[in-house]
Amino acid sequence: MRKALRWLLALTVSIGTLSTAGVATAAQPEATNGPASSTEADILNQLLAIPGMSLIQEKPYAGYRYFVLNYTQPVDHRNPSKGTFQQRITVLHKGVDRPTVFYTGGYNVSTTPSRREPTQIVDGNQVSMEYRFFTPSRPAPADWSKLDIWQAASDQHRIYQALKPLYSHNWIATGGSKGGMTATYYKRFYPGDMDGVVAYVAPNDVVNKEDSAYDRFFATVGTKECRDRLNGVQREALVRRASLENKYAEFAADNGYTFTTIGTLDKAYEAVVLDYVWGFWQYSLLKDCGTIPGDAKNATDQQIWDSVNAISGFDAYTDQGLETYTPYYYQAGTQLGAPTIQFPHIEKKLIRYGYQPPRNFVPRSIPMKFQPSAMRDVDTWVRQHANHMLFVYGENDPWGSERFRLGNGARDSYVFTAPGMNHGANVAGLVPDEKALATAKILEWAGVATPAVQVNPSVAKPLAGFDAKLDVRDVEREPALRP
Repeated sequence: MRKALRWLLALTVSIGTLSTAGVATAAQPEATNGPASSTEADILNQLLAIPGMSLIQEKPYAGYRYFVLNYTQPVDHRNPSKGTFQQRITVLHKGVDRPTVFYTGGYNVSTTPSRREPTQIVDGNQVSMEYRFFTPSRPAPADWSKLDIWQAASDQHRIYQALKPLYSHNWIATGGSKGGMTATYYKRFYPGDMDGVVAYVAPNDVVNKEDSAYDRFFATVGTKECRDRLNGVQREALVRRASLENKYAEFAADNGYTFTTIGTLDKAYEAVVLDYVWGFWQYSLLKDCGTIPGDAKNATDQQIWDSVNAISGFDAYTDQGLETYTPYYYQAGTQLGAPTIQFPHIEKKLIRYGYQPPRNFVPRSIPMKFQPSAMRDVDTWVRQHANHMLFVYGENDPWGSERFRLGNGARDSYVFTAPGMNHGANVAGLVPDEKALATAKILEWAGVATPAVQVNPSVAKPLAGFDAKLDVRDVEREPALRP
């Protein structure tokens, strides 16, 4: 993998003067949130004074100002003269005297005000970025070779450089799942930008062809009774392939679904069924096993269909279901890697395709070539150079089977596992000692830890109270097999 070059820093600073042609015209704010100092009242003007920044919309939220913005980015950070595109970002503004959390989910950005866990902990601002090539933050025409982890990290670097003069206090990068991967890659390529990283449930597929860790996970996760229920439904869905595929064909026709990218309805059906067990553990908890049919062989076709559809989603591998996630599957097939697991509870004659590669989920018009060095490079860097990095995983989340680990070169960095939790694992779900330590470290890295917390991390608590609307605690639900 190419590494970020030192001369690029000066180059990217100069890109701030790129043309803003085609940027949405600044809209009028919908509302403000009461009295503010002259500095705070002028925050929108200060944001729009940044070259390449334009307003899409302002939305009201008590105690904050919330902006949806476009920022002009180069398609290729190595060759900024090759064109630009508009990248959506949002800013949840608390105050220029507060730390800032830089969040990305690794997919589309939500335009509804929300606050990630580190933002609540530090009571700060939050900048959220839409990942490049997710609509509408996609260059036109799309040169897919410019969708890689270094280019995306460079997007974050330029946004940080643009906003740091305004939000001058400490910054922490965060994200969940693919967003946790993104935060880690950003730290690897631009280690001097962030004062800390909080990466949630971030997979780390160092060797793409070696996935036995997942098989070991599925052999022991939860209880035998729960595993038997799930395995039974999954197997039965393949035993009844003919009758359930007839139902699938009707479902597709009724909804206008097509299967050009994956190739056939049969391939899509098997892909959905093979996602079933994974999807349950990714999004559900052990207590939810009671919702799974206990006697799959005697269950009706409708019961099997309903259970698989509720967890895997029969629309997932249609052209319409795949289209939104084309950038993810492209990255999985070029750099990130993708899991392949075995199904010892299913006879080989029932499985025709197995876990299909990402190539099958990306239109053939888009060329793909896997780069095995990409994840090895990041993994080596984390083991040797991680500093102020916190990784949080869920005990029952399959994506945690291949995770980031720290080596002798890591400093002030941690890997914690939340007992019983799934892909929605967070700091709040850690055991008390680890929860307090993680909270204290986030406060410390953000520069807002009190003297009492510095002396005794066990007293650390979030600085902002929980807000049921603003603080998202549920799993960021995507179809199974997408982190």
